[in-house]
Amino acid sequence: MRIVVQRCSRAEVRIEGQVVGRIGKGFMLLVSITDGDTTAEADLLAKKVAQMRVFEDAEGKMNLGLKDVDGAILSISQFTLYADCKKGNRPSFIRAARPEVAEPLYDYFNQVLRTQYSLHVETGRFGADMKVDFLNDGPVTIILDSAEL
Repeated sequence: MRIVVQRCSRAEVRIEGQVVGRIGKGFMLLVSITDGDTTAEADLLAKKVAQMRVFEDAEGKMNLGLKDVDGAILSISQFTLYADCKKGNRPSFIRAARPEVAEPLYDYFNQVLRTQYSLHVETGRFGADMKVDFLNDGPVTIILDSAEL
């Protein structure tokens, strides 16, 4: 499982011109699932995201987490994070889990953030053509990969 975490001042996702998810301060997440991922990987990465301290305290140090700043999450499914670009110019997405595997695990991940960590989580729609607009704050961008944790 791979997640790109981007600290943001605001974020929203539109589908066919309609806003389906919007947050203020918080994290914009791009979430990708690969074959072999289970709820164990989702639990591990949900904990990392929920407890990540990348917001500045009164002294300007990145010491605060989402709850400390009353932040929220916009979580977007993003199978292209598992693109393989080794051969040719057209990426292969064979490492991305099939939708029937990825979608339930993506939903589980978001539900863990909501229930276990009491975070406000907005989402796009799995598999939809989405337009995501956000203001990266910092910029702060961190890549989490369950294979490396």
